Amino acid sequence: MVTPKAEISKEIADAAKMCFQCGTCTAGCPSGRRTSYRTRKIIRMAQLGLKEEIINSDELWECSTCYTCVERCPRQVPIVDIIIDLRNIAVAEGHIREQHKGTATNLIKYGHTVAVKDDISKLRVELGLPEIPPTVLASEGAKAELDKIIKATGFDKIVQE
Repeated sequence: MVTPKAEISKEIADAAKMCFQCGTCTAGCPSGRRTSYRTRKIIRMAQLGLKEEIINSDELWECSTCYTCVERCPRQVPIVDIIIDLRNIAVAEGHIREQHKGTATNLIKYGHTVAVKDDISKLRVELGLPEIPPTVLASEGAKAELDKIIKATGFDKIVQE
């Protein structure tokens, strides 16, 4: 079973220290255009060791991990890796959004993060499409493989906590 890290790695902490708060990450962030998310703020909080504030923050979950910030960073700070480490710490300490639990539960139950509803299945058939889209949902073999990964990593237990 995989256990989420409860502390940020030294490598990631050292990388966060390289940030000089120029704001390029925040200026180019697609999530920041539509939400209150400010990449620079999360990195600064990490630099200051404000772990509790970060893991209790909704902003931590607003990053879409698109890597735009990493591509634009003049210091090559691995911003998304930092965000992922911080999220792992949050999960290890029991902080996970209900929306994410729902998405994770769908993945465990259906093999896909978005369940196909009955009305959508009927509409697909009416349109001449397969009832189930060509995803892992349509392949029992793929679902079985996914189930093995979920069990081996303990993902199901993490989601249930």
